[in-house]
Amino acid sequence: MGIKAALPKYELYLYTAVLSVALIWTGSWILEASSENVNRKVFKESVKPGWYYFGRKMDVADFEWTMWFSTFRNHILFALIGHVIFAKICTLLGPKHRSLIFGVYGGIAVLVTMGWTFMALVLSHCIVLYSVALVKKKWMCFLAGLSTLASIKLEPYNSWQETLVTGSFDLQDILFYGGVGFTIMRCMSFALENCEKADGNYTFCDLLKYNFYLPFFFFGPIMTFDQYHAQANNTKLTRREREMWNITTRGLLHLGVIVIVDVFFHYLYILTIPNDMKLVKQLSDWPLGGLAYSNLVYDWVKAAVMFGVINTVARLDHLDPPQPPKCITMLYVFAETHFDRGINDWLCKYVYDYIGGNHDKIFKELLATICTFAITTLWLGPCELVYIWSFFNCFGLNFELWVAKFFSIPPFSVIERAMGEAMSRRIRGLFNAANFWAIILYNILSLNSLEFAKLVGRRLIFIGFPWSTLSVLFVTYCGVQLVKEQERKQALLEEAEMVKPVDGGKVKAE
Repeated sequence: MGIKAALPKYELYLYTAVLSVALIWTGSWILEASSENVNRKVFKESVKPGWYYFGRKMDVADFEWTMWFSTFRNHILFALIGHVIFAKICTLLGPKHRSLIFGVYGGIAVLVTMGWTFMALVLSHCIVLYSVALVKKKWMCFLAGLSTLASIKLEPYNSWQETLVTGSFDLQDILFYGGVGFTIMRCMSFALENCEKADGNYTFCDLLKYNFYLPFFFFGPIMTFDQYHAQANNTKLTRREREMWNITTRGLLHLGVIVIVDVFFHYLYILTIPNDMKLVKQLSDWPLGGLAYSNLVYDWVKAAVMFGVINTVARLDHLDPPQPPKCITMLYVFAETHFDRGINDWLCKYVYDYIGGNHDKIFKELLATICTFAITTLWLGPCELVYIWSFFNCFGLNFELWVAKFFSIPPFSVIERAMGEAMSRRIRGLFNAANFWAIILYNILSLNSLEFAKLVGRRLIFIGFPWSTLSVLFVTYCGVQLVKEQERKQALLEEAEMVKPVDGGKVKAE
């Protein structure tokens, strides 16, 4: 799509004012609901003592955030700091062998943390998938990989494997599923890349060095084998200008975001309120919509911070890891909806783009999305909620293509060209606003519950029609237009960077 024309400045100022007022108003309602209902029976399980001097309790409903930044913060920090120090010293002494150093340290850390039975289990998965990789048949690699992944996602095979990993460490079960799950995905990437290798095979040592890189081992993200192998074996370890400054800035930014989230958890119980359906049903339409939106924003923040911390360590190791997910506020198309960029990159490279090609053929796109979400369903763990989530997101991705194809044919394409770029952008913004809320409704299924998602949908679409429906869509439309303006400016900057003056002032397009 070309760069759409800018809207008048007064119109953008109006959108900013409307969006700001709506967010403040909705936030005040959620704050009131959080403060007045803190002593409810349902709240006692997930709202625990927090800031004593301020008399505020803290929302601890998200075990993952609590695990990372409260309960096991010291364990995780100790392991990552040890990796940074050990890797830096050994890299200075032997830069040609740094990938081996990463793997050895990671293997020792996993062995000490989880024990020899877990290590033996992980190595058994590596051996099986490496053996299949030697055959160099992609369908066999997929079959073996997905079968192995199913063994830790389906009963009774997952329970049998989990019983092998016993110990008193409270984080044991979480690290088991994270470590084994990501190991299988990495082994599949290794196997598929080995199929593409023209001369010979990668070695089993290459697989172990790739798999046991500690920052990625338990919690991800996933770097595909070809990227990791090239970057970890690069001996020209130079830094770009201001790279260390940027790494430090990002590290401090993540620390600031953690503090901000902690403040919000003491005043806005956005994770606990959806669990109390009696309270949720008493809320008006606006707080209910704001609650659904804020849950997705929080999930994005969590993913951005968790992967951001890991990525900061990886950048210190001269790696270029997958980027954090795109902010949910800036999403108005299903094609960009993902909360784990590593898994998304993996799926796009080996499944979605491989089958879908240019994604302009309806039936190829349908087949690509079905296969992609089938693997995603297995990765998340098959259950009713995941089935529903996968179906609706798969439908949304295809529906976007169907609508785009439909409006690209005459007379609609002729009408759009005649009305001008600014008006075309406004009309597209209306469809994008509706799409934005479809993304929210489809994804709060996996974050909260089916009952909560159904209640939000009924209230905003049917019961609240027309006033609540149209007002929420108008505020969303304002946000979409602001995002589009930001994207337009970014596109112009990227276009300008592609044309640089050379040869004494002559302009040459790169």
